[in-house]
Amino acid sequence: MFTPLGSIAYALAAGNAVVFKPSELTPAVGCFLADTFAEAVGGPPVLQVVTGDGTTGNALCLAGVDKVALTGSPATGRKVMAACAERLTPVVLELGGKDAMVVDTDADLDAAASQALWGGMANAGQTCLAVERVYVVDEVYDRFLAKLVERARRIRPGGGPDADFGPITLPRQLETIRRHLDDAFARGARALVGGPDAVRPPYVDPVVLVDVPADALVMREETFGPVLPVTRARDADHAVALANVNPYGLGAAVFAGRRAEPIARALRSGMASINSVLTYAGVPSLPLGGVGESGFGRIHGPDGLREFARPKAITRQRFPLPFGMQSFDRPRFVLPAVRQVMRLRHGRQPSLR
Repeated sequence: MFTPLGSIAYALAAGNAVVFKPSELTPAVGCFLADTFAEAVGGPPVLQVVTGDGTTGNALCLAGVDKVALTGSPATGRKVMAACAERLTPVVLELGGKDAMVVDTDADLDAAASQALWGGMANAGQTCLAVERVYVVDEVYDRFLAKLVERARRIRPGGGPDADFGPITLPRQLETIRRHLDDAFARGARALVGGPDAVRPPYVDPVVLVDVPADALVMREETFGPVLPVTRARDADHAVALANVNPYGLGAAVFAGRRAEPIARALRSGMASINSVLTYAGVPSLPLGGVGESGFGRIHGPDGLREFARPKAITRQRFPLPFGMQSFDRPRFVLPAVRQVMRLRHGRQPSLR
């Protein structure tokens, strides 16, 4: 519900009618949303739902709509953008993430470990804003890792009320997680929690990895599972440099004291949270969106309203001028006089051609 409403609510508030195509895996959610909206609002059906797979989505792109907003993978984003290019339909793309967390020397390590675990493994890691990489400054690396491992060993997946998170939604995602783990272990990574047998369909046990090479799949591609690689960095600047190599740029988190804000600004991401994870998504006034492989455009806040509107400039002459500047009939002395006025006003001689 939360994800599509990020576009739907702002598009409606900006004065548009909306056609929503939910994922073909969750059509009932889309229908419930439209039906409930119609009951509450009444009047013309400004929010409608069409169900189907990518064929339906492609038809919508070519249907003459004014704008398309997508939440999906980079691969799907490229297809949508290519389809919309036929009619020059503008797009907003909120795509995948490989979000990084940076932990500096003066961080609250208990809070950092607790939130790294939740940010990476809540909902079984199936969140586009999930923490998928942690970079810890050398001075506090061992202490942070010990706190993270101790907490990670206590959480369990399952379908009962005592489980900390549930199953992996898609069978094909299980294969992605298994492939990322196999690749990491083949490249020399070690698991301090979990291991090669962590994938137990439909569940995946928590996995904490160390000694993972930067070119491993689990460091480069979106895993979308409860797998958390932790990397040692010389200092915060080195951590930022390591984090920024990745082509994704959705969210980020920083746990630090004195240098927290400079670190957050230096990270290549559309959003960042300091001493917490994912909190920017819960602040309605803040824009949400990414850079690079994570897409472009913004939803939420004033930027979200502007995204679903068209800027239009209008000028109006409010009083007559003694001479028409935009006329071939203007007297010869007008341009020198204007130059003089502009020089007095702005302190330099303008070039009027």
